[in-house]
Amino acid sequence: MKAKKIVITGGPSTGKSAIINELTKRGYTCYEEISRQVTLEAREKGVDQMFLTQPLLFSELLLQGREQQYKDAENSDSEFVFLDRGVPDVVAYMDYANEAYPDNFVQSCKDNIYDYVFILAPWQEIYQSDAVRYESFEEAKIIHQNLLKTYKKYDYHLQDVPFGSIETRAQHIIDVVKAL
Repeated sequence: MKAKKIVITGGPSTGKSAIINELTKRGYTCYEEISRQVTLEAREKGVDQMFLTQPLLFSELLLQGREQQYKDAENSDSEFVFLDRGVPDVVAYMDYANEAYPDNFVQSCKDNIYDYVFILAPWQEIYQSDAVRYESFEEAKIIHQNLLKTYKKYDYHLQDVPFGSIETRAQHIIDVVKAL
């Protein structure tokens, strides 16, 4: 039986990584968000905010990384594999930035189909920007709308994750996945 590939998505600073860390702590197979890694590698090469200065290159690197995560999840022996963002996030962010992208971005969304997608809404009380997360809370709300639109475009039924503690949110995700 193939692993169920489960995306946890949402705008910046909605708690995705904290939930992924909690699920990892509970013994689930999880793949972390790769944009921080891409950003930090670009900084080592002297590019401060690659998404702002080279959005297509940044997004191509993200797409490659997320496609690899999808393949790795597909080949996992685990019952469930949780991914911090999915391939459609790349398209949603490019649309948010009003940047053109090649057809392979769309094809990748069609080829890499996830079993479930959970979305975390913008949450003012936990929102923080940092050296890598530069968007304002208002921008985060717009990104959230782009994520909703993009995932729905590819026929995903999005599961909302209610506000609460990290442990409660992680348990909600587990409960929903086991009930589906």
